Amino acid sequence: MNIHQPVPDFKLPDLNGKTHCLSDHRGRIVIVNFWSCECPHSERADKAILSMFAQWRDNVSMLTIASNRNESLEALREAAENRRLPNVLHDANCAVANLFDAQTTPHVFVMDREGILRYRGAVDDVTFRQRNPTRFFLDEVVESLLAGQLPTLTESPAYGCAIVREV
Repeated sequence: MNIHQPVPDFKLPDLNGKTHCLSDHRGRIVIVNFWSCECPHSERADKAILSMFAQWRDNVSMLTIASNRNESLEALREAAENRRLPNVLHDANCAVANLFDAQTTPHVFVMDREGILRYRGAVDDVTFRQRNPTRFFLDEVVESLLAGQLPTLTESPAYGCAIVREV
């Protein structure tokens, strides 16, 4: 999937079995966040993402996608509830992770209101060598799109735990 290209529609069940489609969110900016209930990097990023999302809620949809084959529905539900995450979708066979070529948790993808991919990568600039964020890439990208501008940053290396595709 390439930057500045439309993202193909997909459908996944949430943790209660209700089906959600990407196309249901057309007309809004969409953040797709590949997520893990066990990864400490996901847990850290959840706090930052949720605080940003609170201010964007009227114009932005967030789809959190759990693709790790080794995480049970029960563990996903418990973590999602504890972290107060809306719309956690279950990608049981990694089809959507493969569609996006998502590598880590977290790994975020941002689409504009027309469904065009405008950013993929990390939430912020945390790495092994830099433990505290100094730049929030996700915030910069979404704020640009909300202002009607294309983001200057379109890609950054994702940082986190590898998505478990085989059990």
